[in-house]
Amino acid sequence: MANLFSKLFRSGPARGQPSLPPGRRVYAIGDIHGRLDLLGPLADAIDRDDRASEDARTTVILLGDLVDRGPDSRGVLNFARKWSQLCDVRILLGNHEEMFLNSFYEHGTFRGFLRFGGVQTLASYGLDAETMIDMDFAEIKHRLTRAVPREDRIFMHGFESNVRLGDYLFVHAGIHPKVPLDQQDDHDCRWIREPFLSHKGGLDCMVVHGHTVTALPELHDHRIGIDTGAYESGLLTALRLEGTDRRLIQAEDRDSGITIRDVPANSAEDFELLVPESL
Repeated sequence: MANLFSKLFRSGPARGQPSLPPGRRVYAIGDIHGRLDLLGPLADAIDRDDRASEDARTTVILLGDLVDRGPDSRGVLNFARKWSQLCDVRILLGNHEEMFLNSFYEHGTFRGFLRFGGVQTLASYGLDAETMIDMDFAEIKHRLTRAVPREDRIFMHGFESNVRLGDYLFVHAGIHPKVPLDQQDDHDCRWIREPFLSHKGGLDCMVVHGHTVTALPELHDHRIGIDTGAYESGLLTALRLEGTDRRLIQAEDRDSGITIRDVPANSAEDFELLVPESL
């Protein structure tokens, strides 16, 4: 197990730990995918942690893919919208929000949306996807428009491509390592895997991302991946950043209910407390 952690987790860039500007605190949350049952307790844990900490300007960043695959995409969107009215919450557009929005205009995208978790999203809006598959697209669009509130679509259209704070860049999927940061393509930010995931060199920032599911959060010299597959694993991960300090706060669905874990995330050894019970 020690060798596994030494390979999966590294403490940060050789050039020094990345940091946030003084007086800033960030909680970045990985892909939620309709798991409102995990998001609520995690948000409560974040609020408790923030209140117990020294005064700072706090930002919550949702890394995208709020919808699809899990049981309550509509509930997650409603929760995120209300949360953003209470504090500084910034939300990134994931590839699943992109597919959802484009499904209102493109028949091919609609069918792809259903294959990749859209069935559950439509169910959360009271729609039976099976009855819609063979419909004329005009009727599909009519049903989607009637069932999905306009405020939800406007809300998703307002999601951002990326957020840069201090030495950190927050994106949904990643970036192209050979493209300057100010020239990154939005499609890459939402969809990329390679060559980003296998990139071994340095970058001009530490990239915090979701999109690619791993059983445990991944810390590398240039990126931190925190999509722990909440829709299937029952494990939703948040990364807390302040100065050069890093912590992980997780909500895990166990037989006994939702459990919250909070541990440092500055070295490989810190992660030994985070192995899910299923491993």
